[in-house]
Amino acid sequence: MAKELKLNLPSVDDLFSTQEERDDAQREKVMQIPLAEISGFPNHPFKVRMDEAMQEMAQSVKEYGVLVPALVRPKEGGGYEMVAGHRRKAASELAGIEAIPCIVRSLTDDEATIIMVDSNLQRERILPSEKAFAYKMKLEAMNRQGQRTDLTSSPLGTKLRTDEKIAQEAGESRNQVHRYIRLTELEPPMLGMVDEGKIAFRPAVEISYLPKEQQKTLFDTMESEDCTPSLAQAIKMKQFSQEGRLNEDVILSILSEEKPNQKEQFKMPRERISKYFPPGTPAQKIEDTIIKALELYRKRQRDMER
Repeated sequence: MAKELKLNLPSVDDLFSTQEERDDAQREKVMQIPLAEISGFPNHPFKVRMDEAMQEMAQSVKEYGVLVPALVRPKEGGGYEMVAGHRRKAASELAGIEAIPCIVRSLTDDEATIIMVDSNLQRERILPSEKAFAYKMKLEAMNRQGQRTDLTSSPLGTKLRTDEKIAQEAGESRNQVHRYIRLTELEPPMLGMVDEGKIAFRPAVEISYLPKEQQKTLFDTMESEDCTPSLAQAIKMKQFSQEGRLNEDVILSILSEEKPNQKEQFKMPRERISKYFPPGTPAQKIEDTIIKALELYRKRQRDMER
């Protein structure tokens, strides 16, 4: 019985093109892509702020164009998904530009997630919530890729854990990476207070272990009493919660305890000064700026009296 013989014949394009032309076709190219064809990255953890820096970027784009191409990947149903370049896209929209230069690259969901996180972690200012969800997304993506089995940390071939790899690349300790990821367990209003600098990082990590309902009760109590827990108080609440003894009265009692080295504080409603600072500015930076402004004012007053 005769067997069917299958031959791998070259395509017409291969027959009438040089190897150089075929190699060139495989290379990534920069394309001008209309903004309307580019959608955002799903669950993008980094906020695109319409602040003064964005206005400056939009002005730069209007004058010189987008100098660094964005990175996009093609979508199955047509169009493209932004991987790296959300701020460039927003600045272009503000500048009235309809298309931006992009590198088009075919990427899996996990590959795109890792690139998206790494490109945004280079920003000068990153909110705790942004870093928290970014680390979580990258850790999940790397675990799905099975990178735990193919990463080495030394010439001896010692295997790196996925979280250790993330920590190494971010310049953080492994424990610190996990602390940030814990913040994703906070209720949104509580996480917002962390971003605003109203709750310190370490107490917030301890609070993240409280069930959602207890977090809501704690948030309401903090709002009504105008106070936030210290690290010791947060740890105490976590212990009471694990023992099944945390309720509204216990929370109030713990928050009423005098903190070590507690000092009388001057408080000012945030809405009175928020217009002078970009959204998300840490409370410590706001305080430092106000102190510097007062020192300058006092110096000028003295100069006028001379």
